[in-house]
Amino acid sequence: MDYGHDLLFGTFITPRADDPQRVVGLAELTEEVGLDLVTFQDHPYQPAFLDTSTLLAYVAARTERVLLAADVTNLPLRPPAVLARAAASLDLLTDGRFALGLGAGAFWDAIQAMGGTRLEPREAVAALTEAVDIIRALWDTAAIGGVRVAGTHYRVAGAKRGPAPAHAVPIWIGAYRARMLRLVGGKADGWLPSLSYLGGAERLDELNATIDAAARDAGREPAAVRRLVNVDASADAALLIDLALRHGMSGFIVTGDDPAVVRRLAADVAPRTRDAVSAARGRRSPA
Repeated sequence: MDYGHDLLFGTFITPRADDPQRVVGLAELTEEVGLDLVTFQDHPYQPAFLDTSTLLAYVAARTERVLLAADVTNLPLRPPAVLARAAASLDLLTDGRFALGLGAGAFWDAIQAMGGTRLEPREAVAALTEAVDIIRALWDTAAIGGVRVAGTHYRVAGAKRGPAPAHAVPIWIGAYRARMLRLVGGKADGWLPSLSYLGGAERLDELNATIDAAARDAGREPAAVRRLVNVDASADAALLIDLALRHGMSGFIVTGDDPAVVRRLAADVAPRTRDAVSAARGRRSPA
């Protein structure tokens, strides 16, 4: 299985508050060595972490080329209408270098302690669905009139549209269960799981099939959904090649808290993966 997307390689950096300049330095290193993407986890209830939205804005000002994203945004503590404007603003300020990672929420005790609403799994998926609709509508400045979404969890009643992002900001959703995977297939631009949560690569085919079926049901091609994956620092080219050619993954986000890992990814793992995938695709291409 190969959906044919260009390959992306990036880092997943822990936004530790005890050494913020080291965090920023790892992001700068990611760009310096030629990688494509910098991501940070988003846990607003975690006092040991920097606020991810603030960190993304700061890193945006310290970089020039690399794509930036939260991996993934904690929606229950970031209202979608405000998040839409923040995402569009950062995309404009970076000339189109932002991707919006979204998650339905986890660690509900901590979310509730911060003033968020505890949701059951079905409710959390419904809330995320409403949020995607609101975000996309607020970005659509070509449409006439204010945005009106009368959802169960989120409502907007004539909110003014805009600003429009600098480019078509992709929405990447972290998902593992069937309802969330169907949402990915029906509405998202990308799927962003963590390999460690899946228990191994073999489950990817089953979950991809659920996304593909939902995409077709929504009148979309399965290839409209990019498949990204978080992997740990030990990931080598053999693993990433297998993930790309057998399981359809095209974005590889490696735990990047060690500068040596970042350098190895750029100097060895990414080039070897690109070369192998390019060669395999070339062999499959018609003469």
